[in-house]
Amino acid sequence: MIKGFREFITRGNVIDLAVAVVIGAAFTAIVNSIVMGIINPLIALVFQADSLDTLGPTVTGLTGNEVFFPIGAIIGAVINFLAVAIIVYFVFVYPMNRFKERAAAKAGVAEEEASDLPTEQELLIQIRDLLAQQPKA
Repeated sequence: MIKGFREFITRGNVIDLAVAVVIGAAFTAIVNSIVMGIINPLIALVFQADSLDTLGPTVTGLTGNEVFFPIGAIIGAVINFLAVAIIVYFVFVYPMNRFKERAAAKAGVAEEEASDLPTEQELLIQIRDLLAQQPKA
């Protein structure tokens, strides 16, 4: 049982996943600091950010008690998500893609045309034919 666990842990996939989780946590801190330091102050220029928590209707229930629906919190979460997604794309993803394209162009790597490559079905037919040609033991 211990040997199986050791083999499971030392597989490359588990180690890669653990590293990805740690890097993701560190990356989250970077993105959150950009959102808190740049995006939220920009939003605060337009309207008071705390006002979203109190935005929403209050409805009187059947028993006479008032129930508050914090729609503003949902709107705030959507704005926060969009801000994080925009920051991740324009600050990290887009520049990294441009960098990779430039590096590939410098290296002289040309993309192969899709028409030159066989389709998955053609490959499967070739494998089937090769297996059929093998002598049976």
